[in-house]
Amino acid sequence: MMKKNITKIMLIAILAIGVSACSDEYFDVNTPSGTALQEQLRMNDLLAPVIHSTLEGQRSAELSFGNYAQNFVSQGGGAAGETQVGGLWNQIYLFILPNIKVIKEKSATEGAVHFSAVADILTAVNLGIATDTWDNIPYSQASQGQENLFPTFDTQEQIYTEIFALLDNAIAALQGDDNSGISVSKGSDLIYDGDMEKWLRAAYTLKARYQLHLVNKGNVSPNDVLSTIANGFESNDDNFLMFYDDKNINPWYSGEILARNTGNFHHDIASQLVSSMNGDYYPFKSGVLTIDPRLPVFATNDDEAEWKGFVSGTLGLAPDGTNANTFFAKDGYYTSIDSPLMLISFAEAMFIKAEASFLANGGTTTSTGTTTEAYEAYLAGINASMSMYGVNGADYMADTSVDVGEGNLMLNHIMKEKYINNFLNPETFVDHRRYDFSDTVFKGLTIRNEEDADGDYTGQWFRRANYPSSELNRNRANVEANQKTPVEPVWWDQ
Repeated sequence: MMKKNITKIMLIAILAIGVSACSDEYFDVNTPSGTALQEQLRMNDLLAPVIHSTLEGQRSAELSFGNYAQNFVSQGGGAAGETQVGGLWNQIYLFILPNIKVIKEKSATEGAVHFSAVADILTAVNLGIATDTWDNIPYSQASQGQENLFPTFDTQEQIYTEIFALLDNAIAALQGDDNSGISVSKGSDLIYDGDMEKWLRAAYTLKARYQLHLVNKGNVSPNDVLSTIANGFESNDDNFLMFYDDKNINPWYSGEILARNTGNFHHDIASQLVSSMNGDYYPFKSGVLTIDPRLPVFATNDDEAEWKGFVSGTLGLAPDGTNANTFFAKDGYYTSIDSPLMLISFAEAMFIKAEASFLANGGTTTSTGTTTEAYEAYLAGINASMSMYGVNGADYMADTSVDVGEGNLMLNHIMKEKYINNFLNPETFVDHRRYDFSDTVFKGLTIRNEEDADGDYTGQWFRRANYPSSELNRNRANVEANQKTPVEPVWWDQ
């Protein structure tokens, strides 16, 4: 029933916002029966569609960036070329920000400071994925409707300043009382069922994620990240995820499992992921393991002896030149009918802590050894990941290829585990850019095969999306003033 209810609420919210700028005469003639006006909607009516669109927007980004980060390839091994990520743009600018604007207006009128804080967190999340996708984006002049049909773009530096301001405001509000008598209801809060303590920890964890993006830029120190993450997620119970059900099925299930079973376009699992999990890049040393126990939760090899992922940009080949055999798993963690979409997890929080601690100790992309704090966070992240995915990780964590000891820990160990844990999460594309697609940090990572990849940028990594053609048509001057080639770094990547 969850998503069915979302769909109904979403329709009401969109209609209310979409017609709010029109004249009374328009309403008299053209308003559909059952349409709710903006003033008739409660904040709880608007929250569920915002959350739903937020998670669906993340998936829209991953459909392109998961190929760039080589979680998967297009059917048979295809490498993705330039992308516009139009689905994400539409979710943010047509559905999310307009609805959040109404929530903020209503929360201000009612003094509902906790509701306003949740809205600020969701705004920060969507600004984050938007600016990490396109760099400069409309925000300060966005959502003004007829008052401004041609909004200018804010720089990524300005957007990041706003992200931190929104999260800091949310943190302060959630630490205080709310005497409005208006609470975030379980039915509308599809993440935490109205638990404000969990929203508070989410705000801290998301802030640490965005701070980490700026460490290599020099705008934030690793110790700043550590200070923030200390107040973040405490267990897998805090994971920011939204579940589907058997009537309103998970989009990865429909897009991968059902599509493959019916002979339609789908994606296959990339060799970068498989080789990070089958012992190719990190050979197991105990003699007990042949694969990472999480691999069958993500993928299937149709019961063949070896796991062979698809090399990006080839016609169905594995790294050894034979036919690849690894596909999305039916009934996998993300590919079951009722699977969740994940924004950020406790395991990721631990890998953020591990990386920040490693860097704070003077660690580099090639250095060996770290602090007890970094090593314990690294192990805690792996343990949380195993628990989240419902597998027994004891043998894996005991293997000396994983349990390397704090004196032997390297950045690539942390980032490998974060990469695996964050399967199907667009944050991996951020991590790859932060370390310039380094095959030292991401062992084995190679650029897409050039024979079958987009030929316009041969030998170059894609680092951003193009602005959608729909926005170019509507707001040409401002789009053209900000558009750069898809291989040019975003601000924090320069």
